Amino acid sequence: MDFTSRMAALLGAFRRERNGAVADSMRFHGRPYGLNYGVSLPTLRMLARAEAPDHEFAKYLYLQDVRCLRLAAFHIADPVRLAPSEFAFWGGGLLNSEMAEEAAFALLSRSEALPALFETWIAPEARCLEQYAALMAAARAPHPSPEWIAPAVDAVRCAVACDAADAHLLAQGAAALLTAIGSLNDANRQAALRAAGSLDSSPAAEYLRGELAWRLDA
Repeated sequence: MDFTSRMAALLGAFRRERNGAVADSMRFHGRPYGLNYGVSLPTLRMLARAEAPDHEFAKYLYLQDVRCLRLAAFHIADPVRLAPSEFAFWGGGLLNSEMAEEAAFALLSRSEALPALFETWIAPEARCLEQYAALMAAARAPHPSPEWIAPAVDAVRCAVACDAADAHLLAQGAAALLTAIGSLNDANRQAALRAAGSLDSSPAAEYLRGELAWRLDA
């Protein structure tokens, strides 16, 4: 069966699970999808995981302007196949925070290329959604590196100076990552709290400090 036929079959399964109420209630940072059936994430994940892993098919789905297909692509893609040469493809296709979160959960955090991806996507010139996906993926890594603390906080610092909405989103990602790192030991905990404390006062900075205060019991 070719990719088009396989996509049509998968789309049919998603269409049978359409839910307008879910679609109407969705809130995310970034651009809307071209077509959205409102399939819940648990259902979407179940149907996507029923597909055999196929990296090239996943990339084909990722090019479609349909929410369920683009999110399914992250589950069908092979984390082993994620290489630096593909970072621009996956990063450039991120439309909104929902996609960034699902990419982090299903694909990026499971790849051995995560350290290289984090370094590339957390850079100041990277798009906000790439930075957010990198933060959320790093937060899910089995062994998050303390070396990721400084660039995570710097991403928030840079965003504060440019765009308040982006800054709040990155503060959410930084909170997740710094919590994961700070929970490993007291030295990491203190380093995470110091880094967050170095930010000038802003809504994003106060959000980050507040989250760490209760998550790390500061």
